[in-house]
Amino acid sequence: MGACFSNQIKTDIASSTWLSSRFLSRDGSKGSSTTSFSHMPRTEGEILQNANLKNFSLSELKSATRNFRHDSVVGEGGFGCVFKGWIDATSFAPSKPGTGIVIAVKRLNLEGLQGHREWLAEINYLGRLDHPNLVKLIGYCLDEEHRLLVYEFMSRGSLENHLFRRGTFFQPLPWNTRVRIVLAAARGLAFLHNAQPQVIYRDFKASNILLDSNYNAKLSDFGLARDGPMGDISHVSTRVVGTQGYAAPEYLATGHLSAKSDVYSFGVVLLELLSGRRAIDKNQPVGEYNLVEWARPYLTNKRRLLRVMDPRLQGQYSLTRALKIATLALDCISIDAKIRPTMNEIVKTLEELHVQKETPKEQQDLQPDSDKNNNNSSSNKSPQAVNYPRPSIM
Repeated sequence: MGACFSNQIKTDIASSTWLSSRFLSRDGSKGSSTTSFSHMPRTEGEILQNANLKNFSLSELKSATRNFRHDSVVGEGGFGCVFKGWIDATSFAPSKPGTGIVIAVKRLNLEGLQGHREWLAEINYLGRLDHPNLVKLIGYCLDEEHRLLVYEFMSRGSLENHLFRRGTFFQPLPWNTRVRIVLAAARGLAFLHNAQPQVIYRDFKASNILLDSNYNAKLSDFGLARDGPMGDISHVSTRVVGTQGYAAPEYLATGHLSAKSDVYSFGVVLLELLSGRRAIDKNQPVGEYNLVEWARPYLTNKRRLLRVMDPRLQGQYSLTRALKIATLALDCISIDAKIRPTMNEIVKTLEELHVQKETPKEQQDLQPDSDKNNNNSSSNKSPQAVNYPRPSIM
């Protein structure tokens, strides 16, 4: 998670002392539900000058990551590589491994003008948006052709890895943890939609939801984000980008983008959490490749819902509560964007499910554990602690 870029504009960002206090003071509270900008910068110079970020030199980031050593790589994909590093908590100067604060440095592979635009979009939004469920962007680097971004380090990696990877390093996420993660992600999306001007995320998916050591979820990768419609306008028209399986049908068909496009993507991730299946999975039987198309008929009652539920969750949830989340997912993936719920409504529904204790009837409705003799299985256990996982190359 980091980037570096051409050196035509060098700006003196606010002092590192202010940056440090901003970075360290986030206590995990919900934060305000709206945020507003008196002026939304548009040019490259305005974006960099108005971002409340540290301007790192390339040499500083080389030192922080031990010269971008191969064993410092914690992620890679079409965007480039992500390196683990360390900086001083106060001065943000490079520090020895194991001291100071841990950072993730994303070094972008530049793919013409579009790579540059996405790099600027990250700075434009994360440089001024502040919320517990958005990943913290600490700074950036501009040095000749290099573009890097410096983020807080999210030690448990992406939700995608925990849902779909198999093996000792990726134990199945418990039901309660899944609900807590999706609630946090919903709060992050709601914050973006309530901002002034509104922000449409446009790339909501499991791989962009990162988890810290306590499984607190934060949205990352704002390269495709853009401002939403103003006033009475219902949508903005834009080129179609995103990830197969997550994009709303009206957006794919017309290029019309709205907050309800994000809601559709959120519904897809809800289905992934319920089922443990990917949005698009060619390894599934014929007719089950597309999760939305396959699951939709099974989301209307408890008996049919069992066909969808992740078998690794047996014994951890009541069908009554699972059906409530399935119903919410069904509303989110409605073909008619107008009848999809807002993110505020989604947050309210999930908060009620998260804080309310199970009723005696719901406790009787618990799905039996198919492996009661396995003393290691428990709905209250957290998954095994692991290093920051290397995501699959997209």
